[in-house]
Amino acid sequence: MDMDGASSVVLQALTQATSQDTAVLKPAEEQLRQWETQPGFYSVLLNIFNNHMLDVNVRWLAVLYFKNGIDRYWRRVAPHALSEEEKTSLRAGLITNFNEPVNQIATQIAVLIAKVARLDCPRQWPELIPILLESVKGQDGLRQHRALLTFYHVTKTLASKRLAQDRRLFQDLASGIYSFACSLWSHHTDCFLQQICARDEAAALGSLERSLLSLKVLRKLTVFGFQEPQQNVEVMGFLNAVFERLRQFLECSRQVGPNSSCREKLEKIIILYTKALLDFLEYHPCAFIPLIQRSLEFAVSYLFTPAGEGVTFERFTVQCMNLIKLIVKNDAYKPSKNIDDSKPESLEAHKIKTAFFTHPTLTEIGRRLVSHYFLLTEEELAMWEEDPESFAVEETGGDSWKYSLRPCAEVLFLDIFHNYNQTLIPGLLDMVQNLQGPTNVEDSAQLLMKDSVYNAVGLAAYELFDNVDFDQWFKNQLLGELQVSHHRYKLIRRRVIWLIGQWISVKFKSELRPLLYEVILSLMQDPDLVVRIETATTLKLTVDDFEFRTEQFLPYLESIFGLLFQLLQQVTECDTKMQVLHVISCVIERVNMQIRPYVGCLVQYLPLLWKQSEEHNMLRCAILTTLIHLVQGLGAECKNLYPFLLPVIQLSTDVSQPPHVYLLEDGLELWLVTLENSPAITPELLRIFQNMSALLELSSENLRTCFQIVNAYLYLSATDFLQVVEIALKVSPILGAHMFQPLLPAVLRGIVAGERYPVVMSTYLGIIGRILLQNSSFFSSLLTQMASECSQKMEQLLASVIEMWVDRMDNITQPERRKLSSLALLSLLPSDNSVIQDKFCGIINISVEALHDVMTEDPETGTFKDCMLMSQFEEPKLSDDEEPPTEQDKRKKVLALEDPVHSVSLQQFVYEKLKAQQAMMGDQGFGVLMETVDTELVRQLQEFLQGL
Repeated sequence: MDMDGASSVVLQALTQATSQDTAVLKPAEEQLRQWETQPGFYSVLLNIFNNHMLDVNVRWLAVLYFKNGIDRYWRRVAPHALSEEEKTSLRAGLITNFNEPVNQIATQIAVLIAKVARLDCPRQWPELIPILLESVKGQDGLRQHRALLTFYHVTKTLASKRLAQDRRLFQDLASGIYSFACSLWSHHTDCFLQQICARDEAAALGSLERSLLSLKVLRKLTVFGFQEPQQNVEVMGFLNAVFERLRQFLECSRQVGPNSSCREKLEKIIILYTKALLDFLEYHPCAFIPLIQRSLEFAVSYLFTPAGEGVTFERFTVQCMNLIKLIVKNDAYKPSKNIDDSKPESLEAHKIKTAFFTHPTLTEIGRRLVSHYFLLTEEELAMWEEDPESFAVEETGGDSWKYSLRPCAEVLFLDIFHNYNQTLIPGLLDMVQNLQGPTNVEDSAQLLMKDSVYNAVGLAAYELFDNVDFDQWFKNQLLGELQVSHHRYKLIRRRVIWLIGQWISVKFKSELRPLLYEVILSLMQDPDLVVRIETATTLKLTVDDFEFRTEQFLPYLESIFGLLFQLLQQVTECDTKMQVLHVISCVIERVNMQIRPYVGCLVQYLPLLWKQSEEHNMLRCAILTTLIHLVQGLGAECKNLYPFLLPVIQLSTDVSQPPHVYLLEDGLELWLVTLENSPAITPELLRIFQNMSALLELSSENLRTCFQIVNAYLYLSATDFLQVVEIALKVSPILGAHMFQPLLPAVLRGIVAGERYPVVMSTYLGIIGRILLQNSSFFSSLLTQMASECSQKMEQLLASVIEMWVDRMDNITQPERRKLSSLALLSLLPSDNSVIQDKFCGIINISVEALHDVMTEDPETGTFKDCMLMSQFEEPKLSDDEEPPTEQDKRKKVLALEDPVHSVSLQQFVYEKLKAQQAMMGDQGFGVLMETVDTELVRQLQEFLQGL
């Protein structure tokens, strides 16, 4: 690309590419895409975004194209890679000036320099770091800031490399520049503190920005730059200095007030300091041991004493909680059960923790967590009133939930309680005792406190197993709380039903379940939506529990299921509908066919919900799960759902439709259970099989389910199914190619290629064995088609199939399938085909193996009998916990009587086939054929066939 003439045309294209008019935008983007591989293009882009006189949007776009080009064409091995000459020129141009006036563009330039550094520094770009360090030392404020910004992004990128050689290079870099980075951070931090004391906020803001960037650099160097950081005095000096700096910045944040221009960056740098400690603890737990005492003193002081009042803010509090939590639960700080096996570092850390977590300290931490951090905030209570559904979503783990204060406090409480339960249990029980009896609805503080204490008892349920008689508490106290219907008492009604859900699998007598179902039935009619949603969640936990008894629940099933359906209609949030659908699914799954009288309204509503959820694939997944359990519960009656059910399956399993990415797994499961429970084949059921070809081509983790679906079709109506397959292949090649043709050839290809997964190979051989045994003419046509496609003779292909079958027989582990393989290969006899006669020895080998699998000797007569033979079935008696047989189970029982595996004696079949082969070839020819078989195999064969 000619640089002189190119600049103007590239500039014009970039200008057009910023247009809002697609007629102008699209051609410009196409032109720029074509130039991406042209030599000199990136040099032109560099000149454009370095020209501060040009339009900001054009320069921004030039930077983005340059950045994308690094990803695609900078590596030497990349197609259309940039020349070494141009890359040298570009590297030099990128670090000539650090004077970009626009912050956003400066950040992008820093990022693209870091991208180049990841590939070229230090070998091809040794001058980068020295130039950055020199620029950072300069007096020009803008240049210093931009160089520091770039320094940070380069350090961040190099620190992220994980190959051993790259890590050593970064460690070499860190050891060389760490002193400078420390002094830089210390200088800018001191400048900020002096300027903020002098109330020069404008200057302080600039220093704060530089302090923040230098701290970011130092954090990466500290965490990733040293293999044994505890041996580096400067590293440990920096980390020890963090605590004092944190105190200084926290005090500054209190002094400047909430409206200060520095406030946002102050909070950022405070969080960054805590991240430095948390990262160092994560990556270097043993090196962190000298910091344990100070870390705990610092965090506990600000969180659980008056020192933190008016100073802390939520995200800082969360970080401090995480710091305590990671120290408490760190495995490196726990001695082995046998003290003699413990590492000295573990013993030292454990000693420090034990000395710190005294009885008074633990008691105060536990008390403050429950009485202060567990309390619902005014904002949360307002959300409950104004938007109860959103509140319920947040409480059950919404996206922001895990980052908010109360959930972090709950996790810390659990970790501390687990490690120090003997110290904390008495204090918690005292708090429970002090709150006995209903609370005055006018006393909002006491209501909030009771909510917090009950929350703690629910979280610590497993730890409190031996200390709380929950059954008595439920009957004597909690039931009474649930009967208080006042509007303000909804706080306690919701918490108590949640509490019961936490204890249901820990300690809750089975005989109390009917009383609990009465409670659930009542609370599902509570005027408060949050209470109803929480009650539904507890219902799910109850029916999921291993002590659930269907007969206890049946008297309440109709009423509760109706109320669940009402709740599903009432809620509007996608997450809440999913939550309620999961409860409904769970109930249907547990009561199975008992649900049939009560699902009419749900069946009518689901099509509407499916349509409304077109843009919400996760909600559609929940609907699919509900349909799976619904079909299983309805059994043969699921045929009434076909007008809705089959289009849902069709869409969910069509890989040409974008939603399949989310819906495929559940869609396949629904397809399978629909076939298993369908009373008869229908044209519509056959029609959706057209999706199967593309699914098999995917060869994904869903392959097993796909074969189960094929199997279910064969059970449902083998004649109709295979007839449709055969017609599709023979009569209508176009239709066959679209619907069925890839299916069986894919199986044959897998066998010939030696499919490496034994389970899949076993399935392949089972499918082909069934076709060969029961539809030999179709098998021949399939071989002919495959041979034609592969430009092979049919005999060659047959030889390959038999050879692989014999070789991989050990992949088949089920005796039924091993017998099937033997019957299938024996069905090729008698034959004068040279290929079959060449493979005769292998066929006999498989047959003798199968005889060993299925023949049992009668001890009285000494004769052998095929144990796979069945003469009749007895209907098994089902216990209360057993599921009734599906339609497919019934079909299997009927088909088993007709199945050659269960109706044909392998011993007799081998004998007849060998006699037929002997009759065809004559005694002499057959004798020669038998001589190809190992003498020991012949002896075993004769032993099995004696008496016939």
